[in-house]
Amino acid sequence: MDDLKIFTGRAHPELAKKVCDYLGLPVGRAIVGNYPDGEISCKIDEDIRGRDVFIIQPTCPPVNDNLIELLVMVDSCMRASADRITAVMPYFGYARQDRKDEGRVPITAKLVANMITRAGTSRVLAMDLHAAQIQGFFDIPVDHLYAAPVIDDHIKAMNFSDDELVVVSPDEGSIKRALAHMVRLGGTLAIIDKRRSSAEKTKQAHVIGSQIEGRVALIFDDMISTGSSICGAALMMRNAGARKIYLAATHGLLVGGAMERLQKAQIDGIFLTDTIPISEEKKIPQLTVLSVAPLLGEAIKRIHRNESVSRLFG
Repeated sequence: MDDLKIFTGRAHPELAKKVCDYLGLPVGRAIVGNYPDGEISCKIDEDIRGRDVFIIQPTCPPVNDNLIELLVMVDSCMRASADRITAVMPYFGYARQDRKDEGRVPITAKLVANMITRAGTSRVLAMDLHAAQIQGFFDIPVDHLYAAPVIDDHIKAMNFSDDELVVVSPDEGSIKRALAHMVRLGGTLAIIDKRRSSAEKTKQAHVIGSQIEGRVALIFDDMISTGSSICGAALMMRNAGARKIYLAATHGLLVGGAMERLQKAQIDGIFLTDTIPISEEKKIPQLTVLSVAPLLGEAIKRIHRNESVSRLFG
């Protein structure tokens, strides 16, 4: 592990510290700041010539600042003669702009992938991309991790029985994710027919599948952004007679009135991971934050040793 160096930008230094603690390594020394005009400055403050470098930087809000900071750090490491540079992005911003769904719009996820590649990145380590095909937007190797085992282990410890659980997909696009959770946790499946009218507004029309009344509803999604979709799903479960309702997601963006919606939704519990930093004022009593640092640390160790990452989920 002597050739392994882990650096972090300013997006989520707490997560980087937890990863380094898991690996028994210090966080690499880097001086990252801003010039008076707002431009980002960076200096790698130790020798990394010929080293295997990992930069932990989720491109979460402020998305553009954190993305540019990642690119600047990659360029710094490349010019310092690092042997290999891996961008560790627990959350990949712009992932929802992954297709041309109407005329004259960009595919920004591909644009950002190109920028990261051209900056000098050797490979990418990401977690729960909004769409799995985004891996193909990169012309370099991508290791795609899943936070589901971390979330499922926490739910298993709550000791619900199979016959009282119903795993809920908040829309048709999340059915595969919900099925994977159901295989590990048990229970039955329900699907919500969601109609989107804009980027911020959705309407839940019908519940397809299992009996809900008197059961424990587990609603899974990849992220909670404004909370409109998942809180609408929770309301449908409440109206259908669910005894308890729990929400679970990998990425807790929690923007645009999300906290107000979650507090009004009469939810028994919310499970998020720490791929994105969650400020203290957002840590309401129902919220449990689960750490993915051991999972990231194990993946980094396997990549450094040229071992299989997919076996983590085998």
